[in-house]
Amino acid sequence: MRTDLFDFDLPAERIALRPASPRDSAKMLVVENGALRDQVIADLPQWLRRGDQLVVNDTKVIAAQLKGRRIGRETEPKIEATLIKRLDGSRWQALVKPAKKLTAGDRIRFGNEGKVCLLGHLDAEVEAKGVEGEVTLSFSFHGPALDQAIADLGNPPLPPYIASKRTPDDQDLADYQTMFAANEGAVAAPTAGLHFTPALEQALRAREVGINRVTLHVGAGTFLPVKVDDTEGHKMHAEWGTIPAEVAERLNSAKRNGGRIVAVGTTSLRLLESAASEDGTIQPFAAETSIFITPGYRFRAVDILMTNFHLPKSTLFMLVSAFSGLETMKQAYAHAIASGYRFYSYGDACLLFRS
Repeated sequence: MRTDLFDFDLPAERIALRPASPRDSAKMLVVENGALRDQVIADLPQWLRRGDQLVVNDTKVIAAQLKGRRIGRETEPKIEATLIKRLDGSRWQALVKPAKKLTAGDRIRFGNEGKVCLLGHLDAEVEAKGVEGEVTLSFSFHGPALDQAIADLGNPPLPPYIASKRTPDDQDLADYQTMFAANEGAVAAPTAGLHFTPALEQALRAREVGINRVTLHVGAGTFLPVKVDDTEGHKMHAEWGTIPAEVAERLNSAKRNGGRIVAVGTTSLRLLESAASEDGTIQPFAAETSIFITPGYRFRAVDILMTNFHLPKSTLFMLVSAFSGLETMKQAYAHAIASGYRFYSYGDACLLFRS
C-alpha cells in the first residue's frame, strides 16, 4: 500500500510532554463498529467482561543512552550512543552521533562529566559500522557487570518528539516505566501499559478479567516513520519476545470459554499474532519477531486492542488501521485531534474493537 495513505496533520501542541496524573485519568477513545465514545482509562473495566484476558508487556526500559568521548587519537570528540539491540554478553548494536567521527577499531570511553560507574569508566570498541549510523560496540565489561555499568552511566532514551522539546529529568525515570516492568531489555516503553495503576488493576480483577504478562523488548525501530513510498519496501527491526507456556494455555482456555484477548499495546499484539497458529491457537514463544501488520492482515489471536495515538506514516498507525479499518482510524484520529486528546508516548489512549 502507498505510505502516504497513512499520513495526517498533527498540531505540535497535541504531543504530550508529561503523562496524566494519576495515570488512569488519561482520556480513552473507544472505537467500536465505527462509533466513537469519549471515556477515560479508569472506565476500562466497564468495557470488558468476566473471562476476558488482558495481555500486558512486562519489558523494562534500560538506561540505553550513553555519553562519552572517542579516545586514543589526537582529538577526542564527544560521542552519544543509544543502545538498540543486545547481541551477546558484551556486545550491543547502537546508534551513535556523530557517526562520521567513528571508524571500526575506535575506542569510546563512556562516563560524561566525571560520571563514573562503580566498576570504573566503561570503554567500548567499535567492532563494525553500518550505513545508517548504527555500530556494533564491544564493551570492556560482560554480563551482569556490563548491565550494572550501563545502569550507572546511562539515561532512559525518551522519544525524540519529547526530548527535543524539554530536557529529560529524574521524573522520567519513573514516568517512562510501566507498573509491570520486570524484564530489562527495552529501549522504548510499551506505552499503553503506562496508563495502568494499582487501582485499575484491582478494578479489573474485581470484574474477573485476567491479567497476563508477556515480554517483548521494544526496539528503537518500532516507532520510526516508514521512509519508502510503498509499505512493501519497509523492513521491520526484529525484537525478542517471550510467551510462557502457562500464559499461552490460559489464553487458549479463555478463548475456548468465550473470553476475549485484549492486547495492551501494539507490542503485546505483535507478539501474540507472531505466536498464533492459523486457527488462532497461541503457542508458547521465545524468539525474535519482525512481523509487519498492514491493512489486509487477518488477525488470529487478538480481539481488542488498547493503544496510544501514533505517529503519521508509522508502522503502528498502519497496524491500528489494519485492526479497525483505515477510514475508521482516520476519523478517530481527526476526532481526537479536534477534541484535545494528547498524542504519543505520554499521551492518551484508544480502545479498539476489531472490525
